[in-house]
Amino acid sequence: MNSSRKHFILFGLFAATFSFPGFVYSQQPPTAQDVDRARVILRTIKDDIKKNYYDPNYHGMDIDARFKAADDKLKQATSLGQLFGVVAQTLSELDDSHTFFVPPGRSYRTEYGWQMGMIGDKCYVTAVKPGSDAEAKGLREGDQIYSLDGIGPLRDNMWKIQYLYYTLRPKPGVSLLVIKPDGKQMQLDVRATVKQLKKVLDLTDQEYGDFADLIRDSENEDRLHRNRYVEGEDFFVWKMPGFDIDPDKLSDIVDKFRNRKSLILDLRGNHGGYEETLLRLLGYFFDHDVRIGDLKRRKEAKPLMAKSQGGHAFAGKLVVLIDSESGSAAELFAHVIQLEKRGTIVGDRSAGAVMRAKSYVHQLGLETIVLYGVSVTDGDIIMTDGKSLEHVGVTPDEIKLPTAADLAAKRDPALAYAASLLGVNLTAEQAGKYFPIEWRKMGP
Repeated sequence: MNSSRKHFILFGLFAATFSFPGFVYSQQPPTAQDVDRARVILRTIKDDIKKNYYDPNYHGMDIDARFKAADDKLKQATSLGQLFGVVAQTLSELDDSHTFFVPPGRSYRTEYGWQMGMIGDKCYVTAVKPGSDAEAKGLREGDQIYSLDGIGPLRDNMWKIQYLYYTLRPKPGVSLLVIKPDGKQMQLDVRATVKQLKKVLDLTDQEYGDFADLIRDSENEDRLHRNRYVEGEDFFVWKMPGFDIDPDKLSDIVDKFRNRKSLILDLRGNHGGYEETLLRLLGYFFDHDVRIGDLKRRKEAKPLMAKSQGGHAFAGKLVVLIDSESGSAAELFAHVIQLEKRGTIVGDRSAGAVMRAKSYVHQLGLETIVLYGVSVTDGDIIMTDGKSLEHVGVTPDEIKLPTAADLAAKRDPALAYAASLLGVNLTAEQAGKYFPIEWRKMGP
């Protein structure tokens, strides 16, 4: 089935899992049934691509020959991980940020205990979980990641690294070569926390058991992904984690700052979300309808417009924060604000992962159900300046990057600078305390 809502899909969908882990991921040789299932998955995804991909020429790829070669590789795979790797690699060769394979869920959950991100052209540790093996081994915020399992993180490959380690093939540990702020190099082997889950879930009981566990897990994820706010006397800071808000509920959030003199909209780490939410939110910042650009689809191109919310719009000063993880709808929002000169964009160049896509979820089996999915790009957005943001990103009006020392001290100079543009006195130390990192609960 496909989702009923239009999406600018999260450009990595890195945390996505489905709820029926019918496959056991291991390095054991796959059974004949495993190979047959993988071939079914490959054929189904090929059909989704051929029916829905926005470019009928597939960027010059011979789609039939490519999937035929992939099918041959599936027959030679020596592990389940290789089976899914073949499917994922086939889609990655389109070099499209929004077209990717979402494999079946696993019977375990992995948390690495640390986070990384691109700042400028270098990769840094941005958070370390207290009590984790990463902390015990000496990994700290502000350490530069020179290599991860022999891979050098770059802007061009970061999304692939995130996809590999969080969605396609989570690992029980990683080998890091880091450069400390003082220039010293260290080799660290860091273990992840792995929680074993049930291999098969029984969702027939809607009140207890596995179904209730799923609800609790969902509530935990919602807590980590919630919108957060800081209110000053005349200014308001909104930390918006994603454009996944029901558009009809946006007015409740806008009411919190509508009458303030100024707003800082923090879209750092915001990977995107619903197209409808993007259009509605833009309408709250203009007293006239705004053209985002042209939506170029398989058979047509049509204008993409944001309708003004009229007298309900926010009229104060606006600063938008973005970083290397701001993707998709977040990038479109920032660039429209920039092109229309409605506010100031501050931070780091964004991800350059801007396409429109729809997700398709499929299942294998009858009594024991295995879910898997694929995200398929169905449109490119050509902005009013005649350009696509895919592989380009948004360059801020004011580039403000934290240093390794800022990360280590948990200072936020970008947010502090944004506040100064609005006449608000806020130190980087104070700004760093506004939105502390929160971690998933790994307990039962």
